[in-house]
Amino acid sequence: MTPDMVVREWFEQVWTQKREEAVDRLMASDALVHDLPTPDGAPMRGPEAFKPFHRKFVAAFPDIKIDVTRTLVDGDMVAAHCSVKVTHGGDGLGMMATGRTATISGICIARVENDQIVEGWNSFDFLSLYQQLGLLPAME
Repeated sequence: MTPDMVVREWFEQVWTQKREEAVDRLMASDALVHDLPTPDGAPMRGPEAFKPFHRKFVAAFPDIKIDVTRTLVDGDMVAAHCSVKVTHGGDGLGMMATGRTATISGICIARVENDQIVEGWNSFDFLSLYQQLGLLPAME
């Protein structure tokens, strides 16, 4: 698979189809994941560190759908611009479900080797997400 295909497969299989087993197939065992929360604030490393985050997020947003709207590829690096649609239907993130829907965008940059993500950076508009869910006041 090309690096572009790996990243698109990641968002489709892991997030939209919620197939946790795809994490092991598409993420290297020692992959380094930046910009996602961990208990100690350190970057995540590998599928076993990523899966608890994935489970909590899917529990909070059981209908999550991520569309990769465009990608830019430079060798083994892929930048993916994504559109995320969710309904806050569970309390997986430690807050009661609001039942509200939200649409946000974000960018993921991934380094791919041997058909697996070996390093990733994430920047998604969580401020807008929390505002749309009514968890934070919207800006006027």
